[in-house]
Amino acid sequence: MYAINSPLPDADRAVVGEALQGALVDLVDLSLVAKQLHWNVVGPRFRSVHLQLDEVVALARVHADTVAERAAAIGVSPDGRSRTVAETSGITAPAAGRIQDTDTVATLVAALGAVIGRMRTRIDATGEPDPVSQDILIGLTADLEKYSWMAQAEHNA
Repeated sequence: MYAINSPLPDADRAVVGEALQGALVDLVDLSLVAKQLHWNVVGPRFRSVHLQLDEVVALARVHADTVAERAAAIGVSPDGRSRTVAETSGITAPAAGRIQDTDTVATLVAALGAVIGRMRTRIDATGEPDPVSQDILIGLTADLEKYSWMAQAEHNA
């Protein structure tokens, strides 16, 4: 067994580890949901929505890696296994099959909203025990909120 010495006391590490693990799961699932939508979007705004979804996938993947590495740095083993993601994600799965562009954007908006809400709770939880992890969560939430705004603008077009 290999142990990573954490810069955080055990109680703080537990709180922050839980927040980072939840963030990791939501980001992995967001990338999967956005890719599923990307593959199945149809309609007159196909191209713009298709490209926007790839941007969300890339964003979620980059932030998932950052979150997982932060967890590892504080001595928490990140768990991005498919079973863990399926059992603990806060995102509703999209419908199977082709999805009209307007429905695709609405699904993306809902997924981003679910993740953002959970991230804001994690931001609050990590402020006192670990401002470094909180800063990571703040930055990624700002990025998610930007994409939520853009998706909502697309949805209202």
